[in-house]
Amino acid sequence: RFMKIEQIYTGCLAHAAYYLESKGEAAIFDPLREVDPYIQRAKKDNAKIKYVFETHFHADFVSGHLDLKKKTGAEIVFGPTAKPGYEALVAKDNQIFDVGDYKVKVIHTPGHTMESTTYLLIDEKGKEHGIITGDTLFIGDVGRPDLAQHVVSELTEEKLAAHLYDSLRNKIMPLGDELIIYPNHGAGSACGKMMSKETTDTLGHQKKVNYALRADMTKEEFIKELLTGLTAPPGYFPQNVLMNIKGYESLDDVIERGERPLSSEAFELEADKNDALILDTRNAKDFAKGHIPNSINIGLDGSFAQWVGEIVPDVNQKILLVTYPGKEEEAITRLSRVGYDKTIGFLEGGFDRWIKDRRTVERIKRITVDQFQKAYFGEGPLVFDVRKKSEFDSEHIEGAINIPLNELEDNLWQFPKDKPFVIHCAGGYRSMIAASILMNNGWEDFVDVIEGFDGMKNTNIPRSEYICPTTML
Repeated sequence: RFMKIEQIYTGCLAHAAYYLESKGEAAIFDPLREVDPYIQRAKKDNAKIKYVFETHFHADFVSGHLDLKKKTGAEIVFGPTAKPGYEALVAKDNQIFDVGDYKVKVIHTPGHTMESTTYLLIDEKGKEHGIITGDTLFIGDVGRPDLAQHVVSELTEEKLAAHLYDSLRNKIMPLGDELIIYPNHGAGSACGKMMSKETTDTLGHQKKVNYALRADMTKEEFIKELLTGLTAPPGYFPQNVLMNIKGYESLDDVIERGERPLSSEAFELEADKNDALILDTRNAKDFAKGHIPNSINIGLDGSFAQWVGEIVPDVNQKILLVTYPGKEEEAITRLSRVGYDKTIGFLEGGFDRWIKDRRTVERIKRITVDQFQKAYFGEGPLVFDVRKKSEFDSEHIEGAINIPLNELEDNLWQFPKDKPFVIHCAGGYRSMIAASILMNNGWEDFVDVIEGFDGMKNTNIPRSEYICPTTML
């Protein structure tokens, strides 16, 4: 008989929460902000949620532990050294919690953060089944050790990497090879650098394939490998950590404040009065055809929350929404998952209402890959590629300039105002975010390539890759 443990995976955040149930008692590990799915899941089993286990104070999302406690009476559990600003149980290393016939054992594994904890799951027969690792151990990777210093400056990445080496070697690697690893994130998360698309694996297999678990690795080698190639974390990470430590507003209140329908006129007044960001969450095609002046496009159909976190520096920024009618609550919820709780209303009737009311509209010019090919071999326009550096390095259009979308605001000076240029990403989602930012900053003479780089694969446009320079010995 297998242990009753379920992974609840949310693709747009590459996040995994876990649901454990035995004999009418349940536990949730690392829940997201909207807690109803967990409450409903327990209801289905006629189970009471007894504990909410947190592996650490998360940086990339706001956890739902406080709302779960409020709605179910569950006890919040953190690992050793955690100092939450609200009522919670701070467990001791090796402490054991009962969930029905199962046991959950606390294993303190500092490194990603100082309070980081792995939870060992033991079944009703006393057999060790798996480990819920949080951001300590991923499939194919381990947690980055450079986030805590943005909150506590003396916790340098070198210090934390050294702790992580010890935690992995002394606490996790001695465990049984057959144990299943249940991490907090999968591929696409900014919490690691080379995560696998798989969302679980055995510890034995990870010891063979995960670079950070090599048996012959010295501490110095581990630190060097771990710190190489880390990109800067998104700006909202430290703000989310503080919300998780100090506490936050209930999601119900956040949704109630945001679900405020506004006429075109009221929408415009609110934007001016509150210096609010107009966030248009429609897809790139519809946004390009027409949008409200000064709005930013981040489509709900992509990694919405992560891009909001990269582009909007302050989680307290007031936000007004333009969505497809009926998508308001989804947008507000997904914003709140990463701590953007200050949505103050939405355009009633969506963008169609704006058109009906004959308000000012802006458009963004887009071209097909065929049109781009003609231009490339014709007048040879300046091309900007807003994909990540790693994507650009592996292959790009010859002569293109790489300005990754998350670095765009700091590099606006590189875009010319006196001659036309072309922008593209992989498939049109990120380049439309870039286009909206450029337009808000006064650029007009540019076009966006609809199908992006992926659409250029079957053309004659020359592509090149970045060749790493080798040093002669």
